[in-house]
Amino acid sequence: MSLIGNIIWLIFGGLIVALEYFLSGLILCATIIGIPFGIQCFKIGILTLLPFGREVREVPGESGCLSTIFNIVWIFLGGIWIALTHLIFGILLAITIIGLPFAKQHFKLMRLSFTPFGKDIY
Repeated sequence: MSLIGNIIWLIFGGLIVALEYFLSGLILCATIIGIPFGIQCFKIGILTLLPFGREVREVPGESGCLSTIFNIVWIFLGGIWIALTHLIFGILLAITIIGLPFAKQHFKLMRLSFTPFGKDIY
């Protein structure tokens, strides 16, 4: 199921969104200050590329003061808008029965894109 879901996801927009995250990560990594945020864009891009069969977990010991500060900066600099976009697409896809698995993936991406620091993909 996850292979078919990932193929359908890639065909209907997942590849384009992942490329946008990778491009954003490259732009952010061009500055020294943006490197941690660029790495998080790469992390979200990898999950966006193949979301079925993967899950996001909190990393024990990574939720320190620096992760909290970076998450707050991330939220104010665009994380809220990224998360709201995934929320809207998730709600729209949840209207139909066929769209429910894809809505679930958007909700997973929403959680990660709101506060990406201190989380890892398994």
